[in-house]
Amino acid sequence: MPQAITRAASIPKLNRFGWLMAVYAENHSRLARLFAPADLAEGRYVSSIGDGLDLYLDVIETHRYTVELRMTYGLRDPQTGEPDPSAFVRLYRDARQVEATHCYVGRRWQDAIGMYPPPAELISHRMRMNTFLGKWLEYLAERGHGVATLRRCESSVLEVATSA
Repeated sequence: MPQAITRAASIPKLNRFGWLMAVYAENHSRLARLFAPADLAEGRYVSSIGDGLDLYLDVIETHRYTVELRMTYGLRDPQTGEPDPSAFVRLYRDARQVEATHCYVGRRWQDAIGMYPPPAELISHRMRMNTFLGKWLEYLAERGHGVATLRRCESSVLEVATSA
């Protein structure tokens, strides 16, 4: 009886770093569709959909290839007085990627995983933050937030950035 030779399909495997880069690309697509932040001037913007939970988008700095943002609700953490939830986001214009650099004012990556974490732990931490960002952006889109609900605020973005 002849033996059948089975060939495993050659499906490329994505390592954790590659997966993280794919999450960054997805987050770029979501954020660009939602608020088109690459086209916004520095300052504070608010997206209000009438549910009493306004979203604030602070364009902290714009550079040739990057845009620094902060997303938060008008809610404050009762212990720290800081906006919570909040995410600091870096948009890479040329690479078409969006990275959440940290998601809570009091918990930078050094606070969460130490000064010299192993690379795998650092990638896992970034994966969690950026998965959170992706789900938050998806939720905001489902609720009806977007460019049409976004308007410029008079309050200064510096008030928020200096408290961070």
